[in-house]
Amino acid sequence: MITEVLIRQAEPATRMKVDVTFMRMLRPPEGEGLALPEGWSVETNARPDVAGYRLLQDKVGRDYCWWMRQAASDKDLAHFLEEGPASIALLRQGQEIRGFYELNLSNPQDINLSYFGLFPEAIGHRVGRAFLDMAVRHAWALGPLCVRVNTCSADHPRALPLYKQAGFEPVRTVEETWDVPNRLGLKIPERFLV
Repeated sequence: MITEVLIRQAEPATRMKVDVTFMRMLRPPEGEGLALPEGWSVETNARPDVAGYRLLQDKVGRDYCWWMRQAASDKDLAHFLEEGPASIALLRQGQEIRGFYELNLSNPQDINLSYFGLFPEAIGHRVGRAFLDMAVRHAWALGPLCVRVNTCSADHPRALPLYKQAGFEPVRTVEETWDVPNRLGLKIPERFLV
């Protein structure tokens, strides 16, 4: 395991710098939940295999440099998907997957919306706000004291305003430097290169 970590750290990578905004919500949303358009639905407690999970991460995150889970080995991802304290939900248009979210349940009192996003073909169909509302209400239904999310300057430009609209409040913004493995083939915009 230590050798594997050292090898991964030594692999060719591109360095990028982003601003990460950490956000929280201290009380559940009020009123009725938002409805998805007709023909759209959410499948909670989905159990994707490693290939399916990699596809979710790639389809949502490729354009936004989502690399951390993609850099993990198949063995590590399989262990996470089988044992990890997470709940994954899929956004569907008919039978087709169009997005996903993932709740990190490692601290039941402080749930983190660790991943949330739409596939490119779902953007512009007016489903993002309702899908996020469903993710937030799912998290609050589990009884936490706080629900958290973070977003970074490499994410979709509407991510931060959408989280604020949903009721998340920024706590702090920090600058982070990431070494993104070149083997992932992610195109890092020049404005983020170090």
